[in-house]
Amino acid sequence: MASRRLITLLEEVRNCRLCEDQLPLGPNPVVRAAKSARLLIIGQAPGTRVHATGTPWNDPSGDRLRKWLAMDRDTFYDESHIAIIPMGFCYPGRGKGGDLPPRPECAPAWHRKLLEQLPNLQLTLLIGQYAQRYYLPHWYGSITENVRHFRDALPESYFPLPHPSPRNTLWLRQRPWFEEEVVPELRRKVKKVLG
Repeated sequence: MASRRLITLLEEVRNCRLCEDQLPLGPNPVVRAAKSARLLIIGQAPGTRVHATGTPWNDPSGDRLRKWLAMDRDTFYDESHIAIIPMGFCYPGRGKGGDLPPRPECAPAWHRKLLEQLPNLQLTLLIGQYAQRYYLPHWYGSITENVRHFRDALPESYFPLPHPSPRNTLWLRQRPWFEEEVVPELRRKVKKVLG
């Protein structure tokens, strides 16, 4: 019965039309979850490639994220272990500096309902500022400081990360401590959660 509730809820999310008039490519909510999932990935919103394929993180950002996690595609897309719920479920359009922010309707409308159906979650990766501002009990003023203080979020089972976009290559290059300190701890935590 509980699994049926989640399946029905996922169908409702995938049929959501809350902000249809604001979406340049129309609605195509992208979300993956199963009752048994132990790891949750909360990112921003789908890009154009993800919108076209319906597969989350199916782009260079996803390649870099999987590298950080030391995870192959089959493991990453095994929704029985990993749920993927973005802050905005549909492609929001393009602005001057890249994709627009996630639509603000999605998280308030759907996140709580989805999380209530995921009782086995042990760790949530908060990727980028939108997820971190929404979920972290504290905000250090920047992504850099949030990520630097990632251990402060671990008691709540959150792990803040920068967005793995190729646009953030310079950010990563200027902060070697991320690859040296944060990524190894991320891999340890994820390995422990997934067994």
